[in-house]
Amino acid sequence: MKRNRDSDVSRYVNSEDAQQRLYKRSLIVVVMSQIFGGAGLAAGITVGALIAKDMLGTAGYAGVPSALFTLGSALAALLVGRISQRFGRRYGLSLGFITGGIGAIGVILATTMNSIVFLFISLFIYGAGTATNLQARYAGTDLASEKQRATAISIAMISTTFGAVAGPNLVIPMGDFAQVFGIPPLAGPFILAAVAYIFAGLTFLVYLRPDPFLVAKAIALHNEKNAAETLDQASLTAKNNVNRLGVVVGGLVLVLSHMIMVAIMTMTPLHMQNHGTGLSAVGMVIGFHIAAMYLPSLGTGILVDKIGRTFMVVASGVTLATAGLMSAFASGDSLFWMAFALILLGLGWNFGLISGTAIIIDSTVPKTRAKTQGSVDVFVALGGSAGSILSGVVVAYSSFAFLGMIGMYLSLLLIPLILWASYKERSKGKLQNH
Repeated sequence: MKRNRDSDVSRYVNSEDAQQRLYKRSLIVVVMSQIFGGAGLAAGITVGALIAKDMLGTAGYAGVPSALFTLGSALAALLVGRISQRFGRRYGLSLGFITGGIGAIGVILATTMNSIVFLFISLFIYGAGTATNLQARYAGTDLASEKQRATAISIAMISTTFGAVAGPNLVIPMGDFAQVFGIPPLAGPFILAAVAYIFAGLTFLVYLRPDPFLVAKAIALHNEKNAAETLDQASLTAKNNVNRLGVVVGGLVLVLSHMIMVAIMTMTPLHMQNHGTGLSAVGMVIGFHIAAMYLPSLGTGILVDKIGRTFMVVASGVTLATAGLMSAFASGDSLFWMAFALILLGLGWNFGLISGTAIIIDSTVPKTRAKTQGSVDVFVALGGSAGSILSGVVVAYSSFAFLGMIGMYLSLLLIPLILWASYKERSKGKLQNH
């Protein structure tokens, strides 16, 4: 079995045409899985806070569900990364998605039994799907050339849109479907999440073969051996250096943009409901928000490559700050202005995610890239968890408007951060040239 697998991998090492064919095939598999994965992640975003409020009878802990599944996604990001590193993307991603589906089933049971403890445990497990959905973007880049990476990330994210936008807009139909089986209506979207995540996992398990990550590792090892024959030790060391500043800055861009987005997004359904907005309208606003998170990805990827990482991080900071300001002043019963604010919030996150991811890829080498990606995604998930918890506390003891203002100020920190990093990189370049 192992010999056959090694043979499958080895035939791609010396053939660029075979590599490109497998790259395109792998990207199709990623697209298929991301459509299912997008539908799965939308459930927790749309109704998680509302379920907690109904069970607990207070809005003070409404951010806990989002915090739990983002905290669960932090652990899952680490485990999925380690499993993928050792056994390949196929096993890591399929296990992560199926685990998320099991968590969604647990949420349905907990809601039916009215068990808050079981709900929190299930939401934690459900978070595995969120982490896997995010990490799946890397599967399309394993065999991509340097000029294809941003496009591959973008295609993976765009495909998430189809399921993610449909999910929130199926809140009412799924609620009606749930009632047929005696399940509370708010748990309906988690029925969709369970099916979608399990299908996403099975898609990777069945179709992602040969595994593009294992092929990429074999290619990297082959190239390293060839390079060792032609380069001296000093050149090899320089070639394998990691730009630590770039990793830290790219990671901070991802963490800050994700934390701001999650904090405001988590409290939006509750804020709108408190102003008399119906569940269907809330689902539509969240649908627009998720569309803005993923749909512009292809254009963003091109801009990141053409205009530069620094410019797009600045654009992320400005867009997120505008979204925070609009959230602070828009009335909760104004469907248009809340939708506009959430669209900007999603767009700013999109700018930050793609530019931050590109900075990290630029700053690492293949030998350590997968490990670094997994570690950064852990901090991204933890940032989202912190944003979820604090958002509930801020709204409970102050207001949604104050939360929006905090988001605005945090967003503006991205601008001096990336400009400082850009200045340090230019200074280092001048010193090296001198």
